[in-house]
Amino acid sequence: MRLKTTAAVGILAAGSLLLAAACSSSSDTASSTTSAAASSAGSAASSAAGSGAAGTAGKIGVILPDTKSSARWETQDRPNLEAAFKAAGVDYDIQNANGDKAAMATIADQMVANGVTVLAIVNLDNESGAAIEKKAAAQGVQTIDYDRLTLGGGADYYVSFDNTKVGELQGQGLAKCLGSGDKNIVYVNGAPSDSNATLFAAGAHSVLDPMTNYKVVAEQAIPNWDNQVGGTTYEQMYTAQGGNIQGVLAANDGLGNAVIAINKKNSVQIPVTGQDATAQGLQNILSGDQCMTVFKDTTKEAGGLAEVAIALANGQTPTTTGTVKDTTGNRDVAAILETPQAIDKTNVKDVVDAKGVTAAELCTGAYAAMCTAAGIS
Repeated sequence: MRLKTTAAVGILAAGSLLLAAACSSSSDTASSTTSAAASSAGSAASSAAGSGAAGTAGKIGVILPDTKSSARWETQDRPNLEAAFKAAGVDYDIQNANGDKAAMATIADQMVANGVTVLAIVNLDNESGAAIEKKAAAQGVQTIDYDRLTLGGGADYYVSFDNTKVGELQGQGLAKCLGSGDKNIVYVNGAPSDSNATLFAAGAHSVLDPMTNYKVVAEQAIPNWDNQVGGTTYEQMYTAQGGNIQGVLAANDGLGNAVIAINKKNSVQIPVTGQDATAQGLQNILSGDQCMTVFKDTTKEAGGLAEVAIALANGQTPTTTGTVKDTTGNRDVAAILETPQAIDKTNVKDVVDAKGVTAAELCTGAYAAMCTAAGIS
């Protein structure tokens, strides 16, 4: 683990609890989970972390972005964070802004007013995220960028994946599926307001652009990662090219599924990429409708955030793995970057084994036989 203090013990204990935490939210209103610190009679992990009623110095607030851009926020990140915070015995408050920038700012204000000393956010855009971080810092609250770096913000730490690597894996995966020969490809990118989406696209281009047999005939960023807009945009691309598209670099599984719906409408099956290794994305891979996805093991990312947040709440200094450049603020941000993994039909089982999804979620209906063929039970 990265912490040099006994707080790391709490995270190790959290590993056995990650799936036990319940999580579900599809509401369009802000959802939240709060917890008081564990009592002194609580678990050994809480005691070892030097927190709980015995003396946790601070309270942790986490604001997730939405429930639409990816299923991961409520089905993976929330329960993983809950389990880690509970194991460490820290006070915490996790809420979801449901895609509303004003709501996120209000939630942040309320968290600070209610005693949060460490605030982690997944920004909805750089401007609103920066405003939240700077206001929190002015009130003595330490801030963490989670998953998305806030350009021009003031976060003390950044916890995410190597997002350029994510794009590189997508580009490599698409090239592997396309094979040799001249091919027309299109990019359906993530939100232009999301700095990660820029890195994904840059990583993919760094792989595919030198392959001159692949011609980019269209590319479009999709506002707010909106899957419906993504599908409409791709259909316009498909029509404009007269269907002469042989591959799609889709930035995540949601956009990939929107692309696949248009392909099915036109009775074609071509390579499509994705990201997040959602149950839907993995099902599309098993059925041959999606070429690959990128698995970002959120137990690792949430664990990294928990390590940093718990250390700060206890007045400790987290250990990081490097720095990331905030090009707008012209500063280096201390960071923990986890490593993503490419997933195709040959290793879908890896996601199940890592508890990214359960076999019960994945192997439904017609997918049961496909799971069996892939060695998943």
